[in-house]
Amino acid sequence: MAITQIFVNLPVADVAASTAFYESLGFTKNPQFSDETTSCMVISDSIFAMIATKEKLQGFSRNPLADEGVRVINALGAESREEVDRIAGAALAGGGTEPNDVQDYGWMYNRAFTDLDGHHWEVAYMDEAAMAEAFAEGTPEV
Repeated sequence: MAITQIFVNLPVADVAASTAFYESLGFTKNPQFSDETTSCMVISDSIFAMIATKEKLQGFSRNPLADEGVRVINALGAESREEVDRIAGAALAGGGTEPNDVQDYGWMYNRAFTDLDGHHWEVAYMDEAAMAEAFAEGTPEV
């Protein structure tokens, strides 16, 4: 099996506000798959966040959409510690919140944020050489 893309579907209260929030993180909107009820936010060549009204997303499932608490944690890998800080900083500046403290294990650097609707995201940088060294010395604490 070869999975080639991922589309993370997120219910939002205000598509325009959420579009602006994700654009502030550096994601781009694909107008081909966007309308007044949905924005397709391009995170990378193969990762997309489909933000849509709750009513729009409800049409894709017989089960009710969750309203409270952490529904899922979406984790993204970044190219550097600086990029982790840039994305998390932009999220906070755009109205998101920081649900966890920064996690710095030397070989992995991680920050978390929630978007305007409380969707939980993690952004991490992993230094593969430092990670290999840490694992060679024994299982590193995470």
